[in-house]
Amino acid sequence: MVNGIDETGWRVDGQLRWLWAVVSERVTFCDILPGRGFEQAASILGKDYDGWLTHDGWVVYYQFLKAAHQSCNSHLIVRCRNMALLATPAAARFPLRVKELLEQGLQLRDRYREKKISLHGLWTATGRLEAKLDRLLARGYRDPANRRLAKHLWHERPYLFTYLYCPGLEATNNLVERVIRFLVVVRKNWGGNRTEKGARAQAVLTSILATAKQQSKNAMDLLIDLLCSPAKEKLLDIVPKNRKSNLDSSPSPPSQPSPIPPAIHVVPNANQTHLM
Repeated sequence: MVNGIDETGWRVDGQLRWLWAVVSERVTFCDILPGRGFEQAASILGKDYDGWLTHDGWVVYYQFLKAAHQSCNSHLIVRCRNMALLATPAAARFPLRVKELLEQGLQLRDRYREKKISLHGLWTATGRLEAKLDRLLARGYRDPANRRLAKHLWHERPYLFTYLYCPGLEATNNLVERVIRFLVVVRKNWGGNRTEKGARAQAVLTSILATAKQQSKNAMDLLIDLLCSPAKEKLLDIVPKNRKSNLDSSPSPPSQPSPIPPAIHVVPNANQTHLM
């Protein structure tokens, strides 16, 4: 199982909360929680989550010790580009070189997808790419911004090119970023939610609507069926029965990854919608 995870600030009744989103290929799960720590992330994934996890490198995510991690290359490419715009020509060489190496990794991925190189060729080229990055990071840098970037990259180094050793794994966190981006627009329009109950409804509805879109299902039909259901509780048919990973079989993924997200379990015509 492969999941992307991200979080962003949210307001509930004027108080700071965090909106969390976990997105797999076919399911989106959102929740609005009181913190930005491992406790909140684990309440969604489970503290022993042992599947694949793509993210932006936030230190909390590495506390999933059994997970296999992929650090988002898009975040780093954007960071390097922005640094180069503000730096002197001499200082800009380091972030531009890092950006070039990361983009070369994406090009290698594309060449493999197009069957222009073999799996062995992909792994050989990846090793050479990593060696170039290691030599770049081994140098000393005077510019404070470059030192911070180098320190961050040393931490992220084992997780930058996981996607090249495990073809099929995404190199970026773009799936979950798209969900977060939409919710940021919502937040800007009215600032969040006025009550805890409203925040819960926001999280549930966002999960249902985003998942329906991923599965090319009509969200309105799902909601009408839910509201018209005579059953006291109804399990929406939007959680895939097939939970197999979408990765190639060549590299071995973690064994028996934890199922995620949990089923979206909705009580129609009740005062509160809840997730299980």
